[in-house]
Amino acid sequence: MNAVVNWAPPADHLAPVYSQWAIDVVDGSGVCLNLRDGRKVLDLYGGHAVAALGYSHPRLLAALESQAKALIFQSNAVPLDVRARAALRLTQFAGLGLNTAFFISTGAEANENALKLALRITGRRKVVAIEGSFHGRTAAAGAVTWGAAKKWYGFPQAPFDVDFVPRGDFAAIERIIGTDTAAVIVEPVQGVGGALDLGEAFLAALRKRCTDTCALLVCDEVQCGMGRTGYPFAANMHGVSPDMITTAKALGAGFPCAALLMADHVAGHLKTDDLGTTFGGGPLACAMIEAVVDIIESEGLLANVRKLSQQLRETCVVGPVTGTQGAGFLLGLRTRRPAKDVQRELLEQHDILTGTSADPHVVRVLAPYVLESQHVEQLRDALSSLPA
Repeated sequence: MNAVVNWAPPADHLAPVYSQWAIDVVDGSGVCLNLRDGRKVLDLYGGHAVAALGYSHPRLLAALESQAKALIFQSNAVPLDVRARAALRLTQFAGLGLNTAFFISTGAEANENALKLALRITGRRKVVAIEGSFHGRTAAAGAVTWGAAKKWYGFPQAPFDVDFVPRGDFAAIERIIGTDTAAVIVEPVQGVGGALDLGEAFLAALRKRCTDTCALLVCDEVQCGMGRTGYPFAANMHGVSPDMITTAKALGAGFPCAALLMADHVAGHLKTDDLGTTFGGGPLACAMIEAVVDIIESEGLLANVRKLSQQLRETCVVGPVTGTQGAGFLLGLRTRRPAKDVQRELLEQHDILTGTSADPHVVRVLAPYVLESQHVEQLRDALSSLPA
């Protein structure tokens, strides 16, 4: 390896691996970010779909403060009531017969553990994913992420055999998923891939093929889960029963946490030391999970997501936007012009923050669930003013 010549660390000493927007955020309130120069930015991106409850939600802050004062951390070697309560609330919220939760810290970690379990339980060595997928940047999760091998994967080889099914290709489901397949991992609504809902028929075909071949179906709902589609999970929306669900991002509404939910026929294989984590299931994380579920349910936020998503679809096909795709607040605005240009114009000219995706003509809307109708109107007016 050649040494890097005449390189000095950046002034902030942070690894220079992120492309960043030219905004200086001081704090946030509701669905808005407050900038140092006094501007107020409508945040329709929510920190990569994390800030599901917006900013400074009083009940979320109260739960965090209360738990921090009581017990800031203890390991999973110590049983905690808050951990048991969080597991019960989350599995009941899911309502899919996934009665066992394993708490970890990130979505990629959840996917790693789901794939490890599938490989061990089935004794097989092949995992099937979907073209356009994004499952994380770790060894196993990255191996099933579409395009990672050519862009950033970095590991000399994948830890198992991998194959990809093209989106919407029902014949490929039958051809690629077989008795050598340990697991199929799928985002029911792809996030990075372009806010693309894979659809009920496609997911049902995956479920049937997994059942027929005794493979395990893993729904990666790291981005599309925890209410983002207007349902507890996209699996609920499409009436699909996976063997495992992975979730993170909105799960803690800003506090880092993740979960792997398992059906009984999966969890029944577990024994002591099969899975492990240091920070997963910590008391602060569990207090946040419990609070997030309670707030979503008690404040009617699933209904709000469905209602305002419909308003977005009906009113925001204006200016450069030609159509919409996705579900709930994992919504894609399809643009005539490059999405990155539309995103930049919304931010620079109208103080509205949105995202882009792997599809160069999709602007992603990942709004907090507490969004109001007036904010949709603000986006509509801004889009209307942009060149088509």
